[in-house]
Amino acid sequence: MNRAAAIGSITLTLASVLALTACGGSGGAGVAAGAKQTLTVWAMGTEGEKLGDVAKVYEKAHPNVTIKVTPVGWDVAHQKLVAAAAAGKLPDVVQMGGSYLGEFADMGALEPVDTTTFKQGDYFPAAWQQGQYDGKTYGVPWYVDTRVLYYRTDLAKTAGIAQAPATMADLQKDAAAYQSKAHTKYGLYIQSAGLDTVQSFYPFLYSVGGAILDDTGKPVVNSPEAVKALDYYSSYIKKGLTQKSVPPGYDVTKDFNTGAAPMFIGGPWMSGLIAENYPDLKGKWAIAPLPADTKGSVSMAGGSSLAISADSQHKAAANDFIKYLTDPAGQADWFTRTNDLPAARAAWNTGKLATDPDLKIWKQQVETSKTIPSEPKLTEITSKVDTAIGAVTQGSSSAKSALDQAQSQIEGLVK
Repeated sequence: MNRAAAIGSITLTLASVLALTACGGSGGAGVAAGAKQTLTVWAMGTEGEKLGDVAKVYEKAHPNVTIKVTPVGWDVAHQKLVAAAAAGKLPDVVQMGGSYLGEFADMGALEPVDTTTFKQGDYFPAAWQQGQYDGKTYGVPWYVDTRVLYYRTDLAKTAGIAQAPATMADLQKDAAAYQSKAHTKYGLYIQSAGLDTVQSFYPFLYSVGGAILDDTGKPVVNSPEAVKALDYYSSYIKKGLTQKSVPPGYDVTKDFNTGAAPMFIGGPWMSGLIAENYPDLKGKWAIAPLPADTKGSVSMAGGSSLAISADSQHKAAANDFIKYLTDPAGQADWFTRTNDLPAARAAWNTGKLATDPDLKIWKQQVETSKTIPSEPKLTEITSKVDTAIGAVTQGSSSAKSALDQAQSQIEGLVK
């Protein structure tokens, strides 16, 4: 899922689950790709707002197909998807955030991907993995999201910092230097508690070799590596290097602009926000790959896939439209419209994607990014980790105790 909005998981009733199971896969061969037809598509957030323009271009080259795009807000996306799937009325093509796909694939609501048309090797590994569930692929990578380090270069000079931190140890050392020498309020912004805190924690967890679920889906959140990562993460709060709490709707770019938070870990859309809202910062900030720990520089992978409803009567046309959106040319075009990072490797070989120094940093980070395996209750699983992190950063639990509790809870949630 992208930029996102904090989205709560909605628990399905037994009746909904039964309805979904009953309706899955009943679409049959459906309408041929060349027949006159209307293709329904749901896309979320900014993507939903922009996709209509691309659909019009596609329609000109495919006059037999009318694309009906419905923008859906991320704040209501899950509820709408659940209701539509339960009624057997999912659109032909639907954008799936990473935390959703396992849930809907498990219900039988999604059509497996045609892997003779869409090939795994054409996409970044973490992007492809987000579309997989239970040994099958249900989503074609549309765009990929990751996190890098943003830092104030002007304040770094004042603090005596010559270059971006290369290691996690350097990161904390630099955070302290910003505070003590450049007199910033904090050294680094990381989320201390609340919904989706886990997204801020992932780079620290992955870079030391930890995980929430291993590659087989087994919970491992209380491993020694994970405990080490959480102890280190919480040390920023305990040392006063970051905020212990932040108000709802907090915008880190404001504190980045004032210098109160001279470093933060953020996604690609942050660059546009800074450039647009704080033009006076031009030349005073930069991005860098995340600092490395024992397993290197490893960031989180997010983004979205495109999936076809199992009940769609327009699967051939849906497949063709998804191919148009996810081939290298379509991905490069989508980047120019949205700044979403292409999930297709070949899209990075031309134009600005191939030559811009900052984009090379994003590509480098995507290459080493990791994602959590898809699970039907993934949002609930990550919420248990949010709670564990908050308990430690707020001083009510040790990292070991908090993660032991999360491990026990997550064991009851995995399939």
